[in-house]
Amino acid sequence: MSSPQLPPKISRHVAVIGAGAAGLVASRELRREGHDVVVFERDNQVGGTWVYNPRVEPDPLSLNPNRRIIHSSLYRSLRTNLPREVMGFKDYPFIAKNDKKRDQRRFPGHQEVLLYLQDFASEFGIEEIVRFETEVVHVGPVKDNIGKWIVRSKRKIRDDVREVSFGFDVDEEIYDAVVICNGHYTEPRIAQIPGISSWPGKQMHSHNYRTPEGFQDQVAILIGSSASSFDLSREIAGVAKEVHVTSRSVADETYQEQPGFDNIWLHSMIESAHADGSVVFRNGRVVVADIIIHCTGYKYHFPFLDTNGIVTVDDNRVAPLYKHVFPPVLAPWLSFVGLPWKVVPFPLFELQTKWIAGVLSGHIALPTPEEMMEDVKAFYLTLEASNIPQYRTHNLGVCQFEYDNWLASQCGCPGIEEWREQMYDAAGKSKLLRPEIYRDELDDDDLVLEAYADFKKYTSKSQSSSCFSQ
Repeated sequence: MSSPQLPPKISRHVAVIGAGAAGLVASRELRREGHDVVVFERDNQVGGTWVYNPRVEPDPLSLNPNRRIIHSSLYRSLRTNLPREVMGFKDYPFIAKNDKKRDQRRFPGHQEVLLYLQDFASEFGIEEIVRFETEVVHVGPVKDNIGKWIVRSKRKIRDDVREVSFGFDVDEEIYDAVVICNGHYTEPRIAQIPGISSWPGKQMHSHNYRTPEGFQDQVAILIGSSASSFDLSREIAGVAKEVHVTSRSVADETYQEQPGFDNIWLHSMIESAHADGSVVFRNGRVVVADIIIHCTGYKYHFPFLDTNGIVTVDDNRVAPLYKHVFPPVLAPWLSFVGLPWKVVPFPLFELQTKWIAGVLSGHIALPTPEEMMEDVKAFYLTLEASNIPQYRTHNLGVCQFEYDNWLASQCGCPGIEEWREQMYDAAGKSKLLRPEIYRDELDDDDLVLEAYADFKKYTSKSQSSSCFSQ
């Protein structure tokens, strides 16, 4: 008995905003489903947040809306905090290249991740559909034409002889759908500290940190307890007099010298700052500091998007979104990729975009707008009942693989591999037990063997065009 035939694919004209990891895999999945794709990228190369820029913004807190914006948040020494086997796309493994110029480490530096994304773009011919140095300035629905979207962009005009740019070309086009992949590591969140306006020291956000030079013999306070705070505190401690890390996720009485260092202490959150330069912590300790570094994350920011108030960002919740992707009333013509955090990002992007591509082609059906909205409301009520604050709406954490596997089930694809989950868990445990050396001494050889056995299935160009055709 022959298997049932899928209905013919419907090809849509789709705008993808951003050519970072999310935009690249979105472009591939959309093209695999037969869509006509244009990618808008304001930089002159692919890679998004993985393109390192040694320059920083003139406003160290990045609060001035008229500042010159630097889109990279990478610091020079950054290495991944995930093993490369876990990090890569499911069907384009992040395997170490047999090339002396490439970073062979399992937790490579940021340049190796950029090279991997460039390899991906080259492998699937994505650069040919990217409009570089083109910034999207407006996205909005076409009036009285449901399912059509205006995309207005401006492109740098260049004089190739003199290698300078002068002015912009502005363009306005109509698309069937828009997929937003603009990332969320550009617009910093800043901690609110009582008395900070009279405190005389310097402040900056980790977005504007690149190297430890400039912190020589200083007393620094870092706010936050995630990856950037961990890395920066240890790097700065090599030159600073004292480093004090403060976190709202620890008990008020917390005061701990960090193992392996004689000049790093962990505190509870800041109580107040004062005009004499002192900073008081909830544990009662007082530190006279030179600088406060906010390692406090980022805001979702879509300055180009106008949905007439249908989609809003409030306390870092992008709402209302069905499964963090589709606004129910505007689905499937508007979608967001990559909003979840505390996740393994690349495989999540891959599965989100397979889903989007299949929905747009007609191979996957969404619930009705009313049903999607009910699901969103139920999700928000669940968060509220669990005392999870609104700003953590898109924090998946322990739920990420369940979410990934739900997406895979919608697409008819295999879910997240068991070895990938186990390797992710092992890396997390190792980081807690051996924070200074976990990147170079991970004991998971059996899982690495499983991963590479799995990778043999993928020969890139010979892969099937999509899950839906299998």
